Amino acid sequence: MARKRWLRGWKFGVLIALVIIGVLLYIVQDQEDLKVQSPVAATDPRFPDYIASLVGAPVEPGDHYVVLRNGDQAFPPMLDAVRKAKQRINLETFMYGDGIIGDEFTREFASAAQRGVTVRIVLDAMGGELSSETEKTLTNAGVKLVHFNPMRPWSLEETNYRTHRKSMIVDGDLAFTGGMGISDHWIGNAQSPDNWRDTHFQVTGPAVRALEASFYENWIESGGGAAPALDPEKPNQGTGARSVVVWSNPTAGASNVKLFYLLSIASARSTIDVQSPYVVLDNSTQGALDEARKRGVRVRILTDGEITDAKPVKHASRYLYQTLLESGYEIYEYEPTMMHVKALTVDGVWSIIGSANFDNRSFELNDELIVGISDPELATALVRDFEHDMTKATKLDAATWGNRSMWKKVQEKFWSLFSELF
Repeated sequence: MARKRWLRGWKFGVLIALVIIGVLLYIVQDQEDLKVQSPVAATDPRFPDYIASLVGAPVEPGDHYVVLRNGDQAFPPMLDAVRKAKQRINLETFMYGDGIIGDEFTREFASAAQRGVTVRIVLDAMGGELSSETEKTLTNAGVKLVHFNPMRPWSLEETNYRTHRKSMIVDGDLAFTGGMGISDHWIGNAQSPDNWRDTHFQVTGPAVRALEASFYENWIESGGGAAPALDPEKPNQGTGARSVVVWSNPTAGASNVKLFYLLSIASARSTIDVQSPYVVLDNSTQGALDEARKRGVRVRILTDGEITDAKPVKHASRYLYQTLLESGYEIYEYEPTMMHVKALTVDGVWSIIGSANFDNRSFELNDELIVGISDPELATALVRDFEHDMTKATKLDAATWGNRSMWKKVQEKFWSLFSELF
C-alpha cells in the first residue's frame, strides 16, 4: 500500500512539473513574428539616424573605441582606470567572483572607496559569485553594492529576469563594455580550455554618458537610491564613428535590443558576420537572416563548440544547423576554448558590440546593453578578428552534418523545445 501511495505521489509530482514547464514554455513564446525591412542600407550615411529614430536613442558622434582582446588586453586598462579614478566608478556586471582577478578588482575598488572615490556596483543576484566575506570587505571600505533582482519566495516569476549588462564607467570620462565579466576564466589570452576567448571595448567620447545612464537605470531599480545628475556630454574625439547606445529590459514582443538587431540585419546588402557563444534563432531572427540570404547576403556565424558553459543551449542551437547550412549559411564552431565574443558586423561598416548574445534570452528576457557603431575602421578590425578566430574553428558542412549520432539529434530536438528560455 505504501509503495502504491509512493508511486502515485511520484507520478503526481512529475505531472505537476510537466504542467509548470508547459506553462513556462507557453508564456515565453513570441506572440507574433516580426518581419522587419530597412529601406536604408548600412552603408548609407543616413543609417545611424534611421535606426536611432526607430529605437528612440540619439546618435553620438565622434566616439573612440579600443578593441581589447581577452583578459590580457582588457583587465590591465580596467584596473589602471580604477587606480586613477578621482570621483566615481560605476560597475554593472552579471558575473563577478572571488579568485585571482576578482580579488585584485576587489582590492582596487576598496582602495578607491577609501581614498574618497564613490564606488557603486550593480551585481546580478544570480550571476554574482562573491563570498559574503568579500562583499563585507567592499562595503566596509565604503563601496555601495546592490544586487539586481534577488530571488525571493514571493516573486519567483521574476527569477528568470537577469541583468546581463556589462559596463564600467570611470569619472564619466572612460567606459568599458563588451562580453567580459570579472572571473578567472577570462584571465590570459585564450591559450587553454580554461581561458576563454572574449572581446571587451574601451570607449571615450559622447557615448560614455549614455553608457553611464544605463547603469543608473539599474542602480535605481536595484534599490541603490538616487542617481546623480549626469555630466555634460563628452567632446567629440575627432573620429568618424557615429554611435547609438541601446539598452533593454524584459518585455513581451520585441525589445529595443531585438529590434536593433533585426533592423541591422535588414540593412545588410553584402555581408553579415555574427559572433556569439549562444546562437538560438526564433522565427523573427531566422526570418530576417533568411531574407538577407535571399538578397544575396553572405551570412557567417561563428559560435562556441564542444567547450561551452551551457550544453543545453548548444544542443538547442545545433537543432537548426542543417536547415541553415542547406540555405547557404556558413557556420563555424570555435574549438580551443569557450568563445564568448559578442559582435555583429554588417557590410564592413556597421557593428554591434556589448553584452547581448544572439538568442531569445538576450533579446527578450535579460537587461542588456549594446552599442551600434557606424565606423569602417572598427568594423574592419572586428572582421579581421572574426576571420582569425575562424582559423581555430571547424567549418560545418551540410553534406556531413546529418551524420552525427541519433542520440545527439534527440538531445537537440529536446532542448530546442526550451529555445525561447535560452
